[in-house]
Amino acid sequence: MLITDDFLPVPVPETLSATYLVPTSTVPGTTPAQAVAALAGRLSGPVHDLARQMLDSPLMTVDTRPVSEFPHLPPDLLTAFGATEEQLGRLAAATDLVVVQATYRPGWPPAHEWAARTVAAAMAEVVGGDLVDVFGLQFLDPATALRSLPDDEGRMRLVDWVLVPYSSDEEGLWFTTKGLRRFGLLELQAQGVPAHLTRAWGAVMTGTARRLLRTWVDGLTDEEVPAFVQLPVLTAVTGHDIAVAYGNPERHDATGPALLRLELDPATDPEADSFLSLRPPSGHDGPAGRYFAAVCATVFAAAQSDVRYARPGDAMARAVATARSGLPKIRERFLDGGLPAEAQLVVKYGLPTEEGPEFVWAGVTDWSTTDRIHGVSASDAAADPTIRIGEPVVIDTCDVVDWALLDGTGVVEGGWTQAVLDGGNHP
Repeated sequence: MLITDDFLPVPVPETLSATYLVPTSTVPGTTPAQAVAALAGRLSGPVHDLARQMLDSPLMTVDTRPVSEFPHLPPDLLTAFGATEEQLGRLAAATDLVVVQATYRPGWPPAHEWAARTVAAAMAEVVGGDLVDVFGLQFLDPATALRSLPDDEGRMRLVDWVLVPYSSDEEGLWFTTKGLRRFGLLELQAQGVPAHLTRAWGAVMTGTARRLLRTWVDGLTDEEVPAFVQLPVLTAVTGHDIAVAYGNPERHDATGPALLRLELDPATDPEADSFLSLRPPSGHDGPAGRYFAAVCATVFAAAQSDVRYARPGDAMARAVATARSGLPKIRERFLDGGLPAEAQLVVKYGLPTEEGPEFVWAGVTDWSTTDRIHGVSASDAAADPTIRIGEPVVIDTCDVVDWALLDGTGVVEGGWTQAVLDGGNHP
């Protein structure tokens, strides 16, 4: 294998395994094969066939064991990853666990995961309960688990398999992925992410995971499992990567690309995980957080710099009037926590220039007073050198001409003036 400064050799594990649990207080009266057969027509043919083949092979085991024989599952971590009180209650009351385990070689398809999740979902339906993804420490109801499996063309949403938790440290937010190890790849991490980028950076991490996973799988196509796969040190991520990872490829143009540098951070503790760290490219001046803000602005079209001047006309006037009439309501939703999950509020406001106002976007961080908005610039302004990506800004509400809600795939609400500038159709 040729080693260069342009690529990072990442070790490949010999085998991968998946474990799912189904808590129950009654011994199932249906065999796993019968339960999987009952799923015919409810999931793709290839996955259905894969599950049945794995069940008939030594690569999968399905056992019912007393709860006392299995390591304790921490309820605090299960809660952190979305477990409800009802699910935790059923787990606490369970006397037995249906344990589904599968192993497979690294590569595509990830047969161990797809087959084990299928069988566990089938058994959960039999006992009228949920399944626990041990890798992700996450409860799944059977319907959700089955929806996460790929369709007839092998397409799946990466967000159903890879989570992006974060926590605070002295430098800002620390993001990691949890799920790439299912496929043999090291998890990603990023440190020093500004707090106002919580939702946007989570989407960038997911899109980057999707891009790297494709490269990883391409390196595992040989019949023999290699010792290493080379990943590019400079990795590009686009809005399309994010949209595909969220299962909405039609909702985002191929914006970007934005570059991120990969760096291997090996664990010093043999019990801890190693990471692939996302950092700014070499030679970047300034804190990493500012570069991360620039990446978010690049991959989200609605947050890009808009150095186009609003042309007069009825369409633009109506767009501004519509946006401004909605400001009181969107402020109320922002303050009350009534925005959609994973949505970020951005506003568009005008900066005076000799040619007319230059319009830029900013992410809203505080709107406690009606006439003043505190935020963080989502773009560099041409007219004002003090307004730079990632820098704090204070905006008079009277200067706002538009607002939008963004999620990991683009604009989900608002953006009326942008639609006019872009030529017509509302986003």
